Amino acid sequence: MGKKVLLVLADGFEEIEALTPVDMLRRAQVDVVIAGLSGMEQTSARGVRVGCDALFSDVRSSAASFDALILPGGGKGADHLAASESVRAFLLEMHASGKLVAAICAAPAVVLARAGVLDGRTATCYPGMETGFGIKTTFSDQPVVVDGNIVTSRGAGTALAFSLTLVELLCGTVERDKIIKAIVA
Repeated sequence: MGKKVLLVLADGFEEIEALTPVDMLRRAQVDVVIAGLSGMEQTSARGVRVGCDALFSDVRSSAASFDALILPGGGKGADHLAASESVRAFLLEMHASGKLVAAICAAPAVVLARAGVLDGRTATCYPGMETGFGIKTTFSDQPVVVDGNIVTSRGAGTALAFSLTLVELLCGTVERDKIIKAIVA
């Protein structure tokens, strides 16, 4: 049975951080569901409108059917994700199940740290946002950090490395290497 991933989009998301993982994972034949937090279309930080596959409200009760959760950054987008009690509950359920939880840019500090899932972990985030980690999280300036079931990354410039790490974790190194060769990375 194939892997299934949920990526939650909220208005103000960072385009590269949201769409690069979708692209790379779909190349690996992963079923990626883009769920809109506030509608079937979400608008990015730079005004790009992206259509969603589902409303988050329609999939939030089905955490058991997903293998991973991805939360893209973008300051306002991450704030919207963090403000949603439904996203927090879904995130905590995925984490408690040991499923992959991935966040990039502002989302590690704004969403994951506030939910407590980074306590006792090493993580990274957008430069300067690490103050949101508090004393319970060890900050790393690496482009991508994997600590158990948590994957964090720094920002738009690390989106490809972040995405390829997700492909590797979900599908293995052979699939990751096939994609690297195909996209000439």
